[in-house]
Order: sequence, then C-alpha cells, then structure tokens
Amino acid sequence: MAERSTAAVDVADNGGDEPPTAKADKATADGLSKTQLAADASAARTDGERQGTDPAVAAPELHSGHKLARRYRLEECVTRLDGFSSWRAVDEKLRRAVGVHLLPADHPRARSVLAAARSAALLGDPRFVQVLDAVEENDLVYVVHEWLPDAVELTALLAAGPLEPHDAYQLVSQLSQAMAAAHREGLAHLRLTPGAVLRTSTGQYRIRGLAVNAALRGIRADRPQRTDTEAIGALLYAALTQRWPYDTDAYGLSGLPRGVGLIPPDQVRAGVHRGLSELAMRALVNDGATASRQEPPCTTPDELAAAVAEMPRIRPPEPSFVAPPDYQRTTYQQGTYGQQPGGLGPAPTHPVPVLPPPLQSRTGKALKWTVGALLIAALGLGSWQIADRVLGDENNQDDPGITRTTNDTGNKAPRPAKPIAVADAHDFDPYGADRSEKPAGIKNSYDGDTSTYWNTDGYRSATLGNLKPGVGVILDLGSSREVQDVKVSFLGGDTSVELRAASAGTTVQPTELAGFGKVTEGSGTDVDLKPGKPFKTRYVLVWLTKLPPSDDGYFRGKVSEIKISG
Repeated sequence: MAERSTAAVDVADNGGDEPPTAKADKATADGLSKTQLAADASAARTDGERQGTDPAVAAPELHSGHKLARRYRLEECVTRLDGFSSWRAVDEKLRRAVGVHLLPADHPRARSVLAAARSAALLGDPRFVQVLDAVEENDLVYVVHEWLPDAVELTALLAAGPLEPHDAYQLVSQLSQAMAAAHREGLAHLRLTPGAVLRTSTGQYRIRGLAVNAALRGIRADRPQRTDTEAIGALLYAALTQRWPYDTDAYGLSGLPRGVGLIPPDQVRAGVHRGLSELAMRALVNDGATASRQEPPCTTPDELAAAVAEMPRIRPPEPSFVAPPDYQRTTYQQGTYGQQPGGLGPAPTHPVPVLPPPLQSRTGKALKWTVGALLIAALGLGSWQIADRVLGDENNQDDPGITRTTNDTGNKAPRPAKPIAVADAHDFDPYGADRSEKPAGIKNSYDGDTSTYWNTDGYRSATLGNLKPGVGVILDLGSSREVQDVKVSFLGGDTSVELRAASAGTTVQPTELAGFGKVTEGSGTDVDLKPGKPFKTRYVLVWLTKLPPSDDGYFRGKVSEIKISG
C-alpha cells in the first residue's frame, strides 16, 4: 500500500491540565510558544519534511457559545494559527467534551483536511485520539475529535523528570506498534512530538493528530515511515534523559551541547537502561545516517516494533517497603506500673504486711475436709443423672411408638435460590474509543439459548492487546434484588471473568468501572461466580479480563449465557 504523505501538527487538543512547560512558555501571537517554534525549526532538518507555503488566510471569527450543527457548543479557543482555530467544545447531544478544528471552506487546505479526517476516522484504532465527525457547513469546515480530560501530555511527564525504564519501555512499545498499524493503512504522523502523546489514567499511551493536523499545517515528507520512526526514537531519548536529542531546546527540554553530535542516552545520564539506550540510537538519524553503529538501523515503525519485541521485557519496579513506625513504650508495660509519671527513677517502696499461710489452724483443716466431701457428693450425683439420661434416650430409641418433636429455630435451612429475570442489558467498554463493544448481539448473552452468544472485538493478545483492563456486560435487574449466584458460560475456551455490582441504592446505571465494586472472580468455560454472602443490587457487571484465542488469529470473548439467581 502506498504511503500517504500526511502528518500531525502540534495543536492543543487534549483536555488535561496545562502542563508546567506550557505555563512557563507564554504563547506568541500565532498561538505557539517560543519553545514550540524552536522545536519546529530543529525538526525541519529531518528526513525530507516539507511544510506548505499557502497564502495567509484569516481564521474564522467565532466566539464562545457559538454552536455548530446545533449540537457542538464552542467553549474555549486553545489555538489560532495559519487560518484555522482549535477549540474545546461540548457535544450537547451526548453531554461530553470534544475538541473541534475550524477553518474556512475556501482555505487552500480545507479539502485535504476533510480527506485526512475521514481517513483517520476509518482507522478506528483506540491507540489514537479518534476523529468523531468531519463536516463542511455554512462556509466552514470543522473536524470533531475526542477530548481526554484524564490524560496527561508527555510534555508534562518529562517536565517532572525522566521516565522509569518500565514506563519508557511501554512508551516505545505502544507508539511503535500504533504507528506501524497506521502506516499499514497509508497514514503517517510526521509531527510526533511530546505534545502529541498522551498517557491516560490506566497507563495507556494515546497519539493525537494523526493525518488531520498534518493537513492543517500542509506538512509533507519524502519518506514518512523514516520520519515517524526517528520521532519515536527522539521521544524515547527524551524519556530516558530528559534532554531533546538535538542541539536546540524544545518542548521544555534542554537540547544537547552544540558541536558534540548525538550522544547515547546512557552517556548523558547515569543509570539509563542499556537496551533502551541502544534502541533509541537505532531509531534516530544523525546527519542522514543511523546514530547506532552496533546494530542495524530501524527505519520503519514495523522494524522498531520488532526490535522492541526482541528485547527482554522490562518489568515494573517492585513497590517500595515502608518500615512501620518505631514501637512506643507506654506506662502500662510490664515492670512500669506504679512508677511515677516522669519515669525518673524507681517508685518508693512501702512495707507490705506478711500474712500467715491460709487455713493452717484446726478450724481451717475441718473446713477443707467438709468442702472436699461436698465436692465428691456433687460429682457422684451428677454422674448418676447423666447415666440415667443416656439410658432413657436409648430406651426411647428402641420404642418405635415414642416420637419426639424439636423446636430448633436457630439453624434455618437456606432459602433455595430462584432465577432472577434480566430486565435489560448493555455492553460496557468505558476504555474504548467509542465506549461500545458489539452492542447488537448483547441479548444473546441472556436469551436462554446456549447456541447463541455475544462476542467482544478481536484483540492481539489475551489481555485485550494491553489496550484496556477489560470489557463486559451490564445486566439491569429492574430494581434492587438480592443476588445469591451468577453463572456464566463461555464458548471458545477458558475466559477470566470478574463479577462486579453497583451499590444497593444505585438507581442510574454507572458509566465508569469505578461505579461497580468487585464481588468475586473466576476462570473457565462454565464459571460459577458465587459470592461469599448474598448482596443487593440492581446492576450486575460481568467483566471479562482475559480472552481465549479464536480461529482468525485474534483473541475474543464469547458469552453464551448468563444466569442470575437470588
């Protein structure tokens, strides 16, 4: 497939807080910081990258509160540059924040922006910030995309210091795999900077600005795969050293000293992982030649992803041990009771009267004999009564005409569980790009027919391609009911599943995983998710966390039947 010469631009389309570097570098008149401008100049020397020189076009004069398609309400302008503007907006139909790029329909790049947006939307890869809409209307062209309020720019992460080896490993692994998938569809980035990479609260890295922002800037490249690969190498270099791998300061990072060339990361900073240092050098380009002389260069994202896969996996650091506080002695320790509060010395001693040994007189001895005789008599009487009771019980058992009734109300037999009808059900994918996971087949999961099933999307690994912690099915019981047992049957192989439930008083279906508490878990093809004790809830979540392989080479979960009893 021919490579498409498109890229992304550095526009503020993230919904996170402003990073520290952005606060330090005040924006210039065109909406870019001086740091950004310096980075653009530095990046211009990469592999054949070209930026368009279209005549200046004024950006549309819009204001906060303006509505597009009577649906998208503009809230805040975050970028105004080269005849286009970028906004934080609200989708009033779905009640969620979105980002919007706006430019006049007669802008020289308007056609290419629409084409790039539609191509990026067709990719549908959750590792990229998704394009939601691309419209030409009323002399305007606008592109609507996701807004991620819980994501943090890599720029802000690097401002706090270098990444841990495990985090840097995850960064280069996820970025190289994502860009390899994009290039297989003919899409390139070309402006893969720290501002274009976001990390979500789940630790997943998301790339924004695929194709659309390139069309907005008019950027081209002779070899887009080489350019994107070097950009990933630069991000890995910055993650390891907190330095930009060129002689120009950029993105809040200091550049390398002028005239020394490209130094390996493990020579810039002590303690850098040797394998990751070599990997960054294999991806970077220095004056047209690969910076690494030890291993062959990585010139495409596919080659870089393969090199990452060949490395030993870097595991996360062990949690640090926190020593308990020093033991504090109190005045009630052994040997201190009765001492004076200050503990300055032993308490004064007082003479203790010595008592005579007890019961040593003639009267005492008589009393001891009397008490002993009474105890012996009591033991004999008790033994006789016990023997009489035992013999009486045996006689009653031998006589079939004697019946006995008991009134044991303390140990009631458990009430037999009865099936609970499911009033409604929905697919649940809070970490997906469109928050949807095969909704059309959801009724097959509880229709009473084990030959039908609801299946998930296909993923590259059993752990959902490391893209999300899980997907599942929410079952609405209609009202708060007592649940004693949930049985789940799967097709295709062993599946790991968790039983989760909303709190008893919840009357509105939760939209995030945090709204469901974990009850129990299991794995297999027929899993009995029986809680330790019954619980009350209206919303039951069957949450799949590990999927079996399917015949097409992907991993899919297939739920054939869910039965709830209470």
